[in-house]
Amino acid sequence: MERINVPPAGPMDLPLSLLEMGCSGRFELITHPVAGQPLLPQSTLPHGLPPTSLSLETEVEKLFLQDPSWLPIHDTDFAFQKFPKVTQRKVNVDSLLHCAPSALHSGLSVVRDPTTGMLMDFTEVLLENTSLSAKNSLSLQRQPGPPAESLRGSNTNYPFLPGGMEELSLEQIKKKSELEEDIDFEKDLLKIPPGFRVGMDFSSKDAKIARPEVNLMSLLSSFDDVSLLQPEEEETDTDKDREEVPKLPRTNSLEDLGIKDAAPLSSPKKEEMKGKEEQPKENVQEEKKWAVPVNITSACNDFYKRIPNPAFKWPFELDVFQKQAILRLEAHDSVFVAAHTSAGKTVVAEYAIALSQKHMTRTIYTSPIKALSNQKFRDFKNTFGDVGLLTGDVQISPESSCLIMTTEILRSMLYNGSEVIRDLEWVIFDEVHYINDAERGVVWEEVLIMLPDHVSIILLSATVPNALEFSEWIGRIKKKHIYVISTMKRPVPLEHYLYTGNSTKTQKEMFLLLDSVGNFQTKGYYTAVDAKKERTSKHNQSFGTRNTSSQVTSASQDRNVWLTLLHFLSQRQQTPVVAFTFSRARCDENARSLDSLDLTTSVEKAEIHSFFQKSLGRLRGGDRQLPQILLMRDLLKRGLAVHHSGILPILKEVTEMLFSRGLVKVLFATETFAMGVNMPARTVVFDSIRKHDGTGFRNLLPGEYIQMAGRAGRRGLDATGTVIILCKAGVHEMADLHVMMLGKPTVLHSQFRLTYTMILNLLRVEALRVTDMMRRSFSESHRDTQAHEKRISQLKETLSSLAPLITEGQLSDILPYYHTVTELQTTTKAVQNAILESVNGLKALSVGRVVVVNNRQHLNALGVILQVSSDSVNRTFTALIICEKGNEEEAGGGGGEGNNRGALPHLHNTALFIPDGPCSHTVQKLKLEDISAITVKTLKVIPDRIIDNYNKRQQLRFKNDPPGQAIATATQELLRLAVASPGGIASLDPVNDLHLKGLDVVEASMRLRVLQDSLREFNCIHSPTFDMQFARVKERMSMQEELDRLLFLVSDQSLSLLPEYHQRIKVLQSLQYIDSSGAVQLKGRVACQISSHELLLTELLFENALSPLAPEESAALLSCLVFTQNTQVEPHITNTLQEGIDRVLSVAKRIGELQRDCGIGQTAEEFVGQFKFGLTEVVYCWARGMPFAEIARLTDVQEGTVVRCIQRLDEVLKEVRQAARIVGDSVLGSKMEKASLAIRRDIVFTASLYTH
Repeated sequence: MERINVPPAGPMDLPLSLLEMGCSGRFELITHPVAGQPLLPQSTLPHGLPPTSLSLETEVEKLFLQDPSWLPIHDTDFAFQKFPKVTQRKVNVDSLLHCAPSALHSGLSVVRDPTTGMLMDFTEVLLENTSLSAKNSLSLQRQPGPPAESLRGSNTNYPFLPGGMEELSLEQIKKKSELEEDIDFEKDLLKIPPGFRVGMDFSSKDAKIARPEVNLMSLLSSFDDVSLLQPEEEETDTDKDREEVPKLPRTNSLEDLGIKDAAPLSSPKKEEMKGKEEQPKENVQEEKKWAVPVNITSACNDFYKRIPNPAFKWPFELDVFQKQAILRLEAHDSVFVAAHTSAGKTVVAEYAIALSQKHMTRTIYTSPIKALSNQKFRDFKNTFGDVGLLTGDVQISPESSCLIMTTEILRSMLYNGSEVIRDLEWVIFDEVHYINDAERGVVWEEVLIMLPDHVSIILLSATVPNALEFSEWIGRIKKKHIYVISTMKRPVPLEHYLYTGNSTKTQKEMFLLLDSVGNFQTKGYYTAVDAKKERTSKHNQSFGTRNTSSQVTSASQDRNVWLTLLHFLSQRQQTPVVAFTFSRARCDENARSLDSLDLTTSVEKAEIHSFFQKSLGRLRGGDRQLPQILLMRDLLKRGLAVHHSGILPILKEVTEMLFSRGLVKVLFATETFAMGVNMPARTVVFDSIRKHDGTGFRNLLPGEYIQMAGRAGRRGLDATGTVIILCKAGVHEMADLHVMMLGKPTVLHSQFRLTYTMILNLLRVEALRVTDMMRRSFSESHRDTQAHEKRISQLKETLSSLAPLITEGQLSDILPYYHTVTELQTTTKAVQNAILESVNGLKALSVGRVVVVNNRQHLNALGVILQVSSDSVNRTFTALIICEKGNEEEAGGGGGEGNNRGALPHLHNTALFIPDGPCSHTVQKLKLEDISAITVKTLKVIPDRIIDNYNKRQQLRFKNDPPGQAIATATQELLRLAVASPGGIASLDPVNDLHLKGLDVVEASMRLRVLQDSLREFNCIHSPTFDMQFARVKERMSMQEELDRLLFLVSDQSLSLLPEYHQRIKVLQSLQYIDSSGAVQLKGRVACQISSHELLLTELLFENALSPLAPEESAALLSCLVFTQNTQVEPHITNTLQEGIDRVLSVAKRIGELQRDCGIGQTAEEFVGQFKFGLTEVVYCWARGMPFAEIARLTDVQEGTVVRCIQRLDEVLKEVRQAARIVGDSVLGSKMEKASLAIRRDIVFTASLYTH
């Protein structure tokens, strides 16, 4: 083909360019001009000359002199004087009409020789889904986003499709929305486009058949889970069912197949065979459990045969539970491992990390606490090397194959569609029992729901009673099996003692309370009580009695107890000791009071000193002289230390490291030390067993006690661990101790709640609905939708097979009659319950009262009450009732089967029963619903005689005796009453006679009268076939009612959080975060960036509340979002700051009142009360450069808390900076950056010792 020279493009020519598509000889027109270049034919093939280097001069000119976008917006005159050249810029209108080139829809694939691997040829392959991107698709096949967003994602990205959330099924796709209309592809088609003379000819049908098939296939190929579950489906079906497989509708999961299993109708010859099979098969389907408990009692002998070359080897032999977990990991299954502290759960995590390194995938390890993340980072870094860390303020090697992070960061990565998720193989959740945390538990649930399908889950937890239930929930929402491995065995058994000593004389008073096998020693308990008693009585002899009941002891008594105990323990080589104390002040006091105690040798002192100096080497001079650091240095040298949230983070880490080396002999710690920090001791001491949980004092829960006591006993070093409970004021109650030591640990509860961030994040993605999230939460795990759906399909089938109702002629009002009767029954029941609960009602229903009885056997028969049962829940009445001769026996035992008789004739027919022949009697136990009226009459009866006589005549030999005098009289009296007023006797009115004055009772009894009067108007009761027809109506209606109830349970309307969801949506709409159709607006986009207090921060941003403040003032103001304690010290602050605070409070009050108006339960005062301004002065001075030693004097808040608040404040500032960037407020963005830089200094932001 000869070369054609194309003339250069003239001014009249359209800017078109030709693109050659691969080798297939196809061309595409591209409509984007390349300025100053002739239109060369472009090609997708890699041939032709390499691109020439661009002239830098023209580039710079184009960027800075010809492009107006970088010019300042405001001060233009000055800019124009400075750059006269810019004013003579060529106007290029075409530059406004820029459309991006469409994505290539084919690519090149290499053909290789299968034996040698040599490159033979290129072939062109058509690409599917080329238009998918992070902004419009949940699919994993979408294009990766820009590298800058690959780690944290972006808040305009869609998340990846969460596992277990189905893509749309074929049925849903077939359903039309309101705007869609049916197109008849045969008749109504327009054939000629406007402006054309000739149109399309649709007569040929050949091409048309192929189209839908292709579409169907591509639809099905987008269901990843179908292809995954195919082999499993074949295994579960038996050979008999093999031939039926094509009949099963194609669906997203095995679950749906189970539902639809009941429906398909098969050919008649298979009908009988299938009938026999269907029963067991359905049961199998119902028993299908997602959580699979793994048996760890039998040894796992073939472990090394099944895994000949494991991904990771340990220097010790693994326990059975660890081997079982590793076998599951090798099969790429998800596991839940529940075991005691120090049982070796970390082995499972390590194996997963090693596996993912072997597979070249990634693992995310999440932990609830930052300190724990830092420690794990150090441990895994030493083991694996390729490990990264992501916490709010630190980011270390984020490209590693194993990333350690807090759960909040993983949540935001999932919502923001981070690219890390693509390569993810495992997510390890450590300390899963933290899901019980009221504040942060919801984050765990969100992450578990949002994880995509290809990620397997490893859950590590302390022992919890409902591990199976929890795993069942995860399995059900993820549609995958979770293998539950639970072990109660402790590698080092514990012995629990009571200690009553308080002086050198009594220092050996330690009594065994619970031995290492778990037997409770009551003997030990009573000896401890005696020892304590003896001492008190001696004390009383010499000093007179004093009030010993108080549980509070003085500081000197405490000091004596501790000195005695620690001398005793160090003599017996029982150190290191962790002493759990449930108050920070108590921790400090106890450590300070032991000034005479020295537990370290001179060699240890030197080692401690050098380590301490080396660790603090990176602090500035002034910071090294902080009182807390000097105090701690003194304590550490003597082998003592303190660990709680008020201690500076760097000191906590020094303490932990020295403790794990065995140089800290006694550590006074609060409960946080027991949370995951893997620092076992030889002995654990409980200062007290009561703690304050934010609302009041209470005993420790079994779960808390087990978690802390579990720190005792170092694997491989101690034979048993020792747990000691101090009895300072007196010995604790035995029942309390028993519950605490042997009680069940805390059950995992859902703390799921709706947050605005969650709602906005889900609303900005069309394909995800908030109700889906709510339906999958653990709080809704009791909804067994699968079983409900099955029952629904059965009911629908039965209903469709029922014969149609006859509603003509006389029976035309049978349905209204049915509804009236049902309302009458429910109202009657309500009134009767009210009567029973009232004193007057019970008086009326006493012995001798004449009542009207209606049940299966009797119709409007009079009876007299002989006995009333004392059981207040199911109260029964023994009564003598008149009846026909021969009708004494209960019909089909139906006395209790209340109003199950077809047409309930007594409702519209009040005529009393009068026997046709001789009158007989029966004695029966009646339920309340059998008594349809309490009459005004009473009879004198002798109940015992009547009942005895009747029971005697029930025996065979006395069968024909005449009734006794008492019975005969009573029966005669009843008959006389019935004959005297055949139309019915006046009954007691609940309101006028029994004086029930409740509003609902009055309304109900009035309604009853109306209903009873209306019943007589109906025609259907006169129809000869009425009874039969009414029974049919009743059967159909009761089925319909059950169906409606189930449909409601399956629908979103029954979600417990749905009302609150609507209230929160209302709040968001009235604040204009979303519009009326639920589309997220700019304010909503900003709020998505912010993780806590999102409404307040966004409102402040949009109201420009932070603009008038200097950087350090805005940092100080925002400290109210992260500080949660109450302080005694009034901060001294500038006027602008005070105005800022007032502004924040008024905005908070406005939001609080709006929430209240929309129906949310929190009052405006409570909402405003969560923002505490106690640290504003501290942060303000810190941001202005004041040294830490001075700001610590400004407040009564402990140093560690101050540091933690400033660190969290830095995260808030980062979020505000991001948000300001979205709004386009660059001034505020740079101000936040300045504020962030001002507070990021010195001791507050020293890097963790674990990360270096």
